[in-house]
Amino acid sequence: MNPPRAHSLRPSLRRRLLLVLLVPVGVLLLLDAMLTYGVALTYANRVHDRDLSDDALTLATMLGNDQLDGELTPQARFLLEYDPDGHSYFAVSSARHGLLASNGQLPQPARVPAIGARPALYDAQLAKHALRAATVHIALRSDPGDSLVVTVAETLRDRHQQAREILLLAIVMQALLIVGVLSLVWFGVGRGLRVLDPLTARLAARTDELTPIDGPDVPLEIRPLTQTIDALFGRLRGMLALHDRFIADAAHQLRTPLTGLSLHVEHAMANPQPETVADALVHIRRLVQRAARTSAQLLALTRAQAPSLETGERTLLDLSRFIPEAVSERVHEAIRAGVDLGYDGTAQALSVLGDAASLQDLLDNLIDNAVRYAGRGSTVTVRLAARADGGASLSVEDNGPGVPPELLPRLSERFFRAANHNEEGSGLGLAIVQRIAERHHANVIYRPGEARGLCVEVRFPAPSSTGRPLPVSG
Repeated sequence: MNPPRAHSLRPSLRRRLLLVLLVPVGVLLLLDAMLTYGVALTYANRVHDRDLSDDALTLATMLGNDQLDGELTPQARFLLEYDPDGHSYFAVSSARHGLLASNGQLPQPARVPAIGARPALYDAQLAKHALRAATVHIALRSDPGDSLVVTVAETLRDRHQQAREILLLAIVMQALLIVGVLSLVWFGVGRGLRVLDPLTARLAARTDELTPIDGPDVPLEIRPLTQTIDALFGRLRGMLALHDRFIADAAHQLRTPLTGLSLHVEHAMANPQPETVADALVHIRRLVQRAARTSAQLLALTRAQAPSLETGERTLLDLSRFIPEAVSERVHEAIRAGVDLGYDGTAQALSVLGDAASLQDLLDNLIDNAVRYAGRGSTVTVRLAARADGGASLSVEDNGPGVPPELLPRLSERFFRAANHNEEGSGLGLAIVQRIAERHHANVIYRPGEARGLCVEVRFPAPSSTGRPLPVSG
């Protein structure tokens, strides 16, 4: 493993910013080069057109002052034919004598300008050469009845050469400017990223602290990241608090049964008579069952208090199918406890958006609480009904001794048990119900039953979205 190479392969904010800037800057440079060339060529054309018009006018003026007699003078012909670059063309024609001189078959303009008018400029093609031509029409001073048409043309080579020279100068300057700008961006990004140094130092100095890291010195662009980290810290604090609470609750609830187990074991060891040992085993069995039930309820409470599932992971559950089957699984246990467990529901489909395992825990704790505290010979009824707002109402009612009205608001507290009940319990069942109901946005209502006893009603809201119905196994 090569650490420097691995480090070089890591993403870099500086490199990414430069790449993001380099591509559009390169495109802009290309577009600017095209625009610069176009502007330079337009400028070169304008200058050359003006010079070409002046040349045609000067030449025509000079020829108009000569005595031609049907042909050009040697001095005029020399001036016309002199072309060191070989890029110029001319044609001189007389209205009376026809073509007087030419070094090529120059196309004439579609309309010859009037005598004394400004030279006419037009594009022409001679062989494979693209030309720019200027034509002027003048009267002869030596022969008032005659006139001359003088045409001067040149290739476009000099124009494009001049435009390329202008472009080259502009591109060099612009490239140097872009390199300077990117260098300043590189330097500025490096300096700008130093604003993260205090935040990095605060995080590096921490060991197990989970307080928020967002502060007034955090840039606006980084705040979404710090807020996400703070939210993660908040969830971790909640999980750690839940972990600590579970340990504290377990230590509090298991201390009594473990102490009892130790006492009965010591008692049996001190007096190993069969009757003493049998009595100790009976108590040990009861204490072990109590410890197991307490542990199970502590775990259930911890699951209920854990962060709720995302809405996307929940499903639509048909309570009209789920509740009767869940109740039927508890009938045999209720018969052994001497309790008449029944169900009163509707055949109408009642759907809630939630988690089947959590709702199973909710119903089990409601039934277990009713069966345990109602006592032998009592009746427990599970009811399911539709609500006017589209939700569902699930209630478990018993005809046991009930709970005094002033204690009803405390039934959802952890480890709370009514003082007039002799039945052993952990005081966690209704707390678990309350937490599961909160996760499903449901309300729990405690009220006296119709025939004394206690009625616990859970009111579920109407599902806000549709989902896949959860299959219920029989």
